[in-house]
Amino acid sequence: MPAPSLGQLLLTGVPGPELDPQTAAMFRRIQPGGFILFGRNIQSPAQLRRLTDDLRDLSQVEPILTIDQEGGRVSRLRLLGHEPPGANQLRDKGDLDLIRRHGDLTARLLRLFGFNLDLCPVLDISFDDAADNSLRGRCYGNDVAQVVRNAGAFNESLRAGGVLSCGKHFPGYSRAPLDAHHELPVIALGRAELEAHELAVFRQFAGEVDSMMVGHGRYPGLDDSGLPSSLSPAVITGLLRGDLGFRGLVMTDDLDMGAILNHHGLADTLRLAITAGNDLAMICHRVPLVAEALGHLAAVPRADLDRALARVADFKTRLAPPAAWSDAAFATLDHEVRDLRAATLGPAAAD
Repeated sequence: MPAPSLGQLLLTGVPGPELDPQTAAMFRRIQPGGFILFGRNIQSPAQLRRLTDDLRDLSQVEPILTIDQEGGRVSRLRLLGHEPPGANQLRDKGDLDLIRRHGDLTARLLRLFGFNLDLCPVLDISFDDAADNSLRGRCYGNDVAQVVRNAGAFNESLRAGGVLSCGKHFPGYSRAPLDAHHELPVIALGRAELEAHELAVFRQFAGEVDSMMVGHGRYPGLDDSGLPSSLSPAVITGLLRGDLGFRGLVMTDDLDMGAILNHHGLADTLRLAITAGNDLAMICHRVPLVAEALGHLAAVPRADLDRALARVADFKTRLAPPAAWSDAAFATLDHEVRDLRAATLGPAAAD
């Protein structure tokens, strides 16, 4: 059996709603480990399923096909139908059965569209619901117990529906004073403070989620080297793998964010990401640079590459196949989303 392509360590975005010949040829050559889709990739229900089928067809190894389908404002599929309630809204309703319905419905929707991984649940604690750090409306609780209970209900139902889950944003991002999409935030909290709150949640989920996404932040209380958490061996290999004992797939958050772009070149970023302990490096928007990224991976020490490749291969043994597509099936599920929204926010919110 030939050795797996180093492209398996890349999770890449896709330029548009259809695969142009140049991008398709690049993906066939590189063989990325997975693809992440955004609003720019979505035009209609049937078109979206064709796109995931096309990405699967050009992949020699079953690809990870993922999306941010959280609920509320971070719901890519709301472009096609009703918007499901968000984590804060479900938290405020206080009905675990509704959260479980949301997880089950999300799984059925994603499998219908050909996805096998959801970049959920958000495991961050909302210390301030109005904080301007990109997490507004996306957190399942205001304290450890609330996040564990609510995110746990969603996570359990999502996985039971055949879609793998991803806890984010390790090691806890909600007290960041800046939005990492634009600049690297410094979370100036000591280890004891993080252990009492942020890390307490991630410890609870270390054996319950299939993957973890490492956010972009500098945590002097966890690593005094100055490296962001997503490129930090102390945070990923030492804390997440060693202390928390996490054995699933580890991925970076988008390496196209300002928090990384403003401080590191592509070669440096990829080397640091994999040697720190990540298994997948995520490049969401600079898709033409994926070919260059593949070349940079060849310079990473072989032992680190082999470890990451083995993790990706193991993760892929658990990917579920897509459900059979039909327009009627989507219409039925979209009606269920409307009903869930009405049950959570009231009938007027579903109109």
